Amino acid sequence: MSANDLDSIRQGVLDRMERGDQLVKGAIIAAAMVEGLLLVVAIFIADWSNPLHRLVFILSILTYSVVACGLVALAGHISRSVGRVLIALESMSAH
Repeated sequence: MSANDLDSIRQGVLDRMERGDQLVKGAIIAAAMVEGLLLVVAIFIADWSNPLHRLVFILSILTYSVVACGLVALAGHISRSVGRVLIALESMSAH
Protein backbone atom coordinates (compact mmCIF):
# COMPACT_ATOMS: atom_id res chain seq x y z
CA MET A 1 0.00 0.00 0.00
CA SER A 2 1.26 3.43 -0.85
CA ALA A 3 1.28 6.40 1.49
CA ASN A 4 -1.48 8.04 -0.55
CA ASP A 5 -3.71 4.99 -0.11
CA LEU A 6 -3.15 4.99 3.65
CA ASP A 7 -3.82 8.72 3.86
CA SER A 8 -7.09 8.34 1.93
CA ILE A 9 -8.15 5.45 4.17
CA ARG A 10 -7.37 7.48 7.28
CA GLN A 11 -9.25 10.48 5.92
CA GLY A 12 -12.27 8.29 5.14
CA VAL A 13 -12.28 6.88 8.64
CA LEU A 14 -11.99 10.34 10.17
CA ASP A 15 -14.85 11.61 7.98
CA ARG A 16 -17.07 8.71 9.06
CA MET A 17 -16.20 9.38 12.70
CA GLU A 18 -17.11 13.05 12.26
CA ARG A 19 -20.48 12.20 10.68
CA GLY A 20 -21.19 9.74 13.48
CA ASP A 21 -20.27 12.35 16.07
CA GLN A 22 -22.66 14.86 14.52
CA LEU A 23 -25.44 12.26 14.47
CA VAL A 24 -24.89 11.43 18.13
CA LYS A 25 -24.92 15.12 19.11
CA GLY A 26 -28.20 15.62 17.25
CA ALA A 27 -29.75 12.58 18.92
CA ILE A 28 -28.66 13.79 22.35
CA ILE A 29 -30.15 17.22 21.74
CA ALA A 30 -33.43 15.70 20.53
CA ALA A 31 -33.60 13.34 23.51
CA ALA A 32 -32.88 16.22 25.91
CA MET A 33 -35.72 18.24 24.40
CA VAL A 34 -38.14 15.33 24.73
CA GLU A 35 -37.04 14.71 28.34
CA GLY A 36 -37.45 18.41 29.12
CA LEU A 37 -40.95 18.38 27.68
CA LEU A 38 -41.82 15.29 29.73
CA LEU A 39 -40.42 16.96 32.85
CA VAL A 40 -42.63 20.00 32.30
CA VAL A 41 -45.66 17.74 31.79
CA ALA A 42 -44.83 15.82 34.99
CA ILE A 43 -44.53 19.07 36.94
CA PHE A 44 -47.95 20.24 35.78
CA ILE A 45 -49.67 16.87 36.22
CA ALA A 46 -48.32 16.09 39.71
CA ASP A 47 -50.56 16.76 42.68
CA TRP A 48 -48.08 18.64 44.85
CA SER A 49 -50.33 18.37 47.92
CA ASN A 50 -49.89 14.59 47.83
CA PRO A 51 -46.64 13.53 49.58
CA LEU A 52 -46.39 10.37 47.45
CA HIS A 53 -46.35 12.44 44.25
CA ARG A 54 -43.61 14.64 45.68
CA LEU A 55 -41.57 11.60 46.74
CA VAL A 56 -41.89 9.88 43.35
CA PHE A 57 -40.93 13.11 41.59
CA ILE A 58 -37.85 13.64 43.77
CA LEU A 59 -36.73 10.02 43.39
CA SER A 60 -37.13 10.13 39.62
CA ILE A 61 -35.05 13.34 39.43
CA LEU A 62 -32.36 11.72 41.58
CA THR A 63 -32.32 8.66 39.32
CA TYR A 64 -31.99 10.77 36.20
CA SER A 65 -29.19 12.82 37.73
CA VAL A 66 -27.16 9.68 38.52
CA VAL A 67 -27.66 8.38 34.97
CA ALA A 68 -26.73 11.79 33.51
CA CYS A 69 -23.52 11.94 35.59
CA GLY A 70 -22.58 8.46 34.39
CA LEU A 71 -23.17 9.44 30.76
CA VAL A 72 -21.02 12.56 31.15
CA ALA A 73 -18.22 10.46 32.65
CA LEU A 74 -18.54 7.94 29.81
CA ALA A 75 -18.41 10.72 27.21
CA GLY A 76 -15.22 12.06 28.78
CA HIS A 77 -13.64 8.63 28.72
CA ILE A 78 -14.58 8.06 25.09
CA SER A 79 -13.30 11.50 24.05
CA ARG A 80 -9.98 10.79 25.72
CA SER A 81 -9.75 7.37 24.05
CA VAL A 82 -10.58 8.77 20.62
CA GLY A 83 -7.96 11.47 21.18
CA ARG A 84 -5.36 8.81 21.82
CA VAL A 85 -6.31 6.98 18.63
CA LEU A 86 -6.09 10.20 16.62
CA ILE A 87 -2.65 10.97 18.08
CA ALA A 88 -1.52 7.45 17.13
CA LEU A 89 -2.84 7.94 13.59
CA GLU A 90 -1.07 11.27 13.28
CA SER A 91 2.20 9.82 14.53
CA MET A 92 1.91 6.97 12.02
CA SER A 93 1.34 9.39 9.13
CA ALA A 94 4.32 11.52 10.21
CA HIS A 95 6.73 8.63 9.58
